[in-house]
Amino acid sequence: MSEQSELARNQTASIIRTKIGEPILRQLQKGQVPELEILSRSMENVDFDENAKLLKLGSKKTTRRMSKLSEIRPFMQTVLIANSIIEAKREGQVVTLRDVYYANVSPMTGSSQKTLKSQEESNVIIQDLEVMTGLLREQMGIIADAKGSLVGPLTIKSRGDVIPCSKQGDGAWSIPSMVDDVEFLDTSAKFVLVIEKGTAFQRLNYGRWWKKHNAIMVEGGGQPDRGTRRMVKRLNEELGLPVFVCCDADPYGWHIYSVYRFGSMSLAYTFEMLACPKARFIGISASDIYKYRIPKEGLLKAEKADLKRAEDMLKYPWFKDEFWQKELKLFLRRQQKSEIEALSRHSYKFLAETYLPDKLREHGVL
Repeated sequence: MSEQSELARNQTASIIRTKIGEPILRQLQKGQVPELEILSRSMENVDFDENAKLLKLGSKKTTRRMSKLSEIRPFMQTVLIANSIIEAKREGQVVTLRDVYYANVSPMTGSSQKTLKSQEESNVIIQDLEVMTGLLREQMGIIADAKGSLVGPLTIKSRGDVIPCSKQGDGAWSIPSMVDDVEFLDTSAKFVLVIEKGTAFQRLNYGRWWKKHNAIMVEGGGQPDRGTRRMVKRLNEELGLPVFVCCDADPYGWHIYSVYRFGSMSLAYTFEMLACPKARFIGISASDIYKYRIPKEGLLKAEKADLKRAEDMLKYPWFKDEFWQKELKLFLRRQQKSEIEALSRHSYKFLAETYLPDKLREHGVL
């Protein structure tokens, strides 16, 4: 069992009490009105660490006070949900985000007003608790919908079951939310290939591309969930496998690559657990559209939202290097985008036998 899994299983309740319960108790014992301090998750408090190449939270803090009318409600919600998580751990239960909401929504004493107006309120408090405790919600035993898949020469152990990920038929192993409970037993893989699109992943899997090239293939179904990002990071750091990301030739696909590598602004506080700064981009870039001569029938006209996102990306510090500045400016000039599947205009084998091998040879892994 991994170190992080042990932490989640044995220490979660203790950490929540230490970070939240005990400070409140000390304040009450001193006759003080209790308050909680938390790092701000606002976009203004997100910094890009140039050395680490990661998105991180800054040092700006906010205070949640029982003495301020506008802060009483979120203070109460924080304590209520923190206690609920401790109860779930005591019972040995894994719960969903929806479970947490329903377990804590009820009329407040002496009022018809509910403790939580919506699940969104509950989700926000859970993110606050992640910042305050340094634990991911998955380590607290809270799961969400999982959508990632993995296939290749990797044997794992999950909940006592030994699972060879190379023996999944025409399917793949579904990556769970709580990937720290997964133990890596053995692998012969040389690298990890992350594919944005499920359809492209399925075609490569059906052709056993991973077997031919001795690779682990991962797909996150577009914007990856946290379990998929955590799994990619673990494969890189714990097994020492290089990670390569292939996505559509548009700002949305390039943003997905950046989430795997640098993290995301909305979850900047999770950078240590989810971001994989050694991940490398292998296309499809704007220049690849023309380098690989994707026929015009395979091109799509960029929409206003695409152009706006590309303009924004030009300003992001993590897209300031020469390569991305050139690619984004080319995209804005040509205003054309392409999907991975458009490579099939050449042949159905082009992605598997030409494009991906070309890119991986450039990085010295084939």
